[in-house]
Amino acid sequence: MLNAVPDWLPPVLASPFVGSFLGVVVRRLPLERPVVLDRSRCEGCGRVLGLRELVPVLSYLVQRGRCRGCGAGIAAAHLQIELAAVGVAVVAAAAGAVQGVDDPVRLWLSCGLGWALLALAWIDWDNLRLPDALTLPLLAAGLGAALLLDPGQAPEHAAAAALGYLAFWLLARSYRALRGRDGLGGGDAKLLAAGGAWIGLEHLPLVAAGAALLGLLLAALQRWRGEAVGATTALPFGPGLCAAIWLGWLLGQANAAAAAVIVGQVMPPGALGFAGGMVLLWPA
Repeated sequence: MLNAVPDWLPPVLASPFVGSFLGVVVRRLPLERPVVLDRSRCEGCGRVLGLRELVPVLSYLVQRGRCRGCGAGIAAAHLQIELAAVGVAVVAAAAGAVQGVDDPVRLWLSCGLGWALLALAWIDWDNLRLPDALTLPLLAAGLGAALLLDPGQAPEHAAAAALGYLAFWLLARSYRALRGRDGLGGGDAKLLAAGGAWIGLEHLPLVAAGAALLGLLLAALQRWRGEAVGATTALPFGPGLCAAIWLGWLLGQANAAAAAVIVGQVMPPGALGFAGGMVLLWPA
């Protein structure tokens, strides 16, 4: 008798194909090109790609990163995001296993959230944009996930979404009033709202603080590398926020006591005030 298929195997096997689709999303969506209704083509010669040229990971390796027709180089980002999508599935499965959570529905939700956040982080890193076409459906999906997993918690998740948006909206308005320029995009507020819909009120301070600290770390890293970073330098906040949201979701699988220790002691809400102060006081 064959053993049952382990819960982690289907999402891991699906992840390279999801990553291949995400590669299309992150390149076409910022350019407002059709994501689904247009065939995949070589970006060098425009030739429509065949099925054997669209096998995730393998096609890139076999073709050595070049088009079979014209020999033009294929952007390494395609391979990178496919591998990153696999990493999302592996981490989601490992997190559930370590915390003793045996729930295939939650595993698929973890993967779906991680894949969506991967696309958002990628787009923001490359284009300094967080498209409504991804953030708003992610918010709705978070509320749907709350209804599916625990209907009694759905109002709390809706409140967290509203609070997350309001917090970043007020921060953006305050920064603009103080400095006369934008310091936080509207997409960031919508993304935190989506995060609140997924994680609820309990982990929202952890997510906001973690995202702020990661943003400061990115700025410090760029300065350390000798890049000019100042008050008017545009930096992507989305990647750090996406990482913090997914961490908050995965943390939500832990027992309440462990979560309380992490939220209350390791990443106190006061860190958000510190990070916000650093942003507001950044030398002009």
